[in-house]
Amino acid sequence: MRCYLHAYLLCTVFTFFSLLYVYSQLASTLEDRDERSGGGRISGSSSHDAGHALRKRPGLLGLRDRDHLAVVACGARLEETLTMLKSAVLFSRKPVHFHIFAEDDLHDGFRNLEMWPVAVRTTFTFTIYPIAFPEENAIEWKKLFKPCASQRLFLPLILKQEESLLYVDTDIIFLRPVEDIWGLLSQFNASQLAAMAPEHEEPRIGWYNRFARHPYYGKTGVNSGVMLMNMTRIREKFFKSDMTAVTLQWGEILMPLLQKYKLNITWGDQDLLNIIFHHNPESLYVFPCQWNYRPDHCIYGSNCQQAEEEGVFILHGNRGVYHNDKQPAFRAVYEAIKQYSFGEDMESSLLQPLEAALQAATHSYCGLSSHLFTKRLRESVRLVQPEDIGSQANIIPVPDAVD
Repeated sequence: MRCYLHAYLLCTVFTFFSLLYVYSQLASTLEDRDERSGGGRISGSSSHDAGHALRKRPGLLGLRDRDHLAVVACGARLEETLTMLKSAVLFSRKPVHFHIFAEDDLHDGFRNLEMWPVAVRTTFTFTIYPIAFPEENAIEWKKLFKPCASQRLFLPLILKQEESLLYVDTDIIFLRPVEDIWGLLSQFNASQLAAMAPEHEEPRIGWYNRFARHPYYGKTGVNSGVMLMNMTRIREKFFKSDMTAVTLQWGEILMPLLQKYKLNITWGDQDLLNIIFHHNPESLYVFPCQWNYRPDHCIYGSNCQQAEEEGVFILHGNRGVYHNDKQPAFRAVYEAIKQYSFGEDMESSLLQPLEAALQAATHSYCGLSSHLFTKRLRESVRLVQPEDIGSQANIIPVPDAVD
């Protein structure tokens, strides 16, 4: 009888711990799913400004199986941002997830991504977030430089679940697959945690080295319109500064820097990034100018040697050149991507009209360099046309099921 009692007790204990283990695994799974359903909370922010995801379309593949791209859109930037996203999916062969931070009145416009052709929709997923700043300084951050531009500084604190991220401005056009610049992460050494291109190649026309009233990176500073980030390293790093002998983490250093330099900075959050990497140069990987090609690289004559050799990889239409007549070559690329219809033959419906428009832009310095805009683009089209996009001509756009 005593043996049966012992056996009964052992079975009871075993069953109890088995149930406890199953419960703990279930709780862990639910917690992980909850964390992935929205962005992280910025310390001190309200529930409205916490950066929670409003929309997530995870698709058939897990989010870890794709590259991650973030953009911040405020004001009249909807169409420009959608054109940037379009260029990203046109040429990429690996799935990508878009993290879209936008003012509330733009959210419905971004949900129209659901209406893109179903074959295209299988190549990307997206999440829409509200603009989120620390509550105690939200107004000051939002008004720094352009509306909402400084949101990029807080991405490592909001997207806590992401290990790496590519941030781009709304006025970016990809002429090469997203996965190619994402691949630069593998070139980081043990101390590097972010990558940007120089602000200028030619110091004689550089802005920072001639006018800056604050520290900046290197000889001519860096431009933050295209920024690749190892977010895990950013969150873990203790940064040096000229404010204190004590090193500070990312969430601790931003506001003190703004308070110290806010009367001396011109380009807002980009200037703060220059200050940070001036004091921590070992943390920055500098990629060549063809990954962030701007009017500055051709407006006074061609000064991006890497683009001369290999073509432009990413076009950055700052100075509003996509929407005015000052640099028609830049505008021609933007209009060609915007007007192209998914499924049409890229050679006849994208490349040929673009090359014709660029021929009409040769009266400007950038127009004289416009062959660099199509040099890599033609190769990107050749790689994706046969297997990815060329078969979509007769697809009728159908929205996916709502989560």
